[in-house]
Amino acid sequence: MSTLGLQKSKPGAERMFSASRVILLVLLIIAIVLPPFLSPYYLYLLTTIMMTALLAASLNFVLGYGGLLQLHHAVFFGVGAYTVALVLTKTSWPFWTAVIAAPIVAGFFALLIGWFCVRLRGLYFGMLTLALGQLVWAVVYKWRSLTGGDDGIHAIPVPDYLASPTSVYYVNLAVLVISLIILYVIVKSPFGLTLVATRDNPVRSQSVGVNIRRHQLAAFVLAGFFAGVSGVLFVLIEQSVSPSLLYWSKSAEILIMCLLGGMAVFMGPTLGAAVLVILSMVVGTYIDYWLLVLGLVLLLLVLFLPQGVLGFLQEKLSGRKTGEGGERDAAS
Repeated sequence: MSTLGLQKSKPGAERMFSASRVILLVLLIIAIVLPPFLSPYYLYLLTTIMMTALLAASLNFVLGYGGLLQLHHAVFFGVGAYTVALVLTKTSWPFWTAVIAAPIVAGFFALLIGWFCVRLRGLYFGMLTLALGQLVWAVVYKWRSLTGGDDGIHAIPVPDYLASPTSVYYVNLAVLVISLIILYVIVKSPFGLTLVATRDNPVRSQSVGVNIRRHQLAAFVLAGFFAGVSGVLFVLIEQSVSPSLLYWSKSAEILIMCLLGGMAVFMGPTLGAAVLVILSMVVGTYIDYWLLVLGLVLLLLVLFLPQGVLGFLQEKLSGRKTGEGGERDAAS
């Protein structure tokens, strides 16, 4: 009877997966045809959500799937943004050179920081990432002759074909979709499954010959690379950078996005990014202390939805399918 129950629950899971793909396809079509009907403000809002969603997804790759308590992920986001800004304002190199260099430099910084951090576990790992990230922020903040210090870098030149809000929107959409597909393929690959195994049972993984540090370092570098890609998108949107991009509070926001949407669900951080950006940009226009609203949302999240919004929905749908399968199994 248990075998029959499993056989009946599997098609239910497949239908749920197919429904998710249909929903994502519909959302993508809507996102493609929507810009002509939006005001500049809402176009900017959606563009910011897409950029932030990629940043949150890159953190969730090491946090949700790798089990690494990365407390200063924003440093790679800021490094990517500053790389574009410095190349375009301090050199005569072409624009696409800056675009290609930014994620590579961010990945290199992730390699340097991760090489030290993967030797530690848990809170010690997180505290070291926080300390090294703040060190990079301090260098950017103090090196005024290169980075502009606390003034940042403004009026960053971008090509004319990327100057309009609509073109920036479509670039963000294309980069987000491609990056999420790549991350999803990596998560479902043997490397991704091994990474999850090192998270769930590091002792057994090591006993069967898995090099845990090497897998965690590779995941750390990949996450830093995609955070650098998000930094490039930020420059396209704002055409300016400041040291606040690398400050620890920015990393806290990204972490909240993952918790809000659900770390156990691949698209969870994307939803969390959308909610948090809307709270900061929409609610903040009506309430001076929008962080109070954010605090209340986090309180409700911790008390009632510790698995995140999408994690909660997935759990309920899976439970419902399991319950129905159990009833059919019992009846048979």
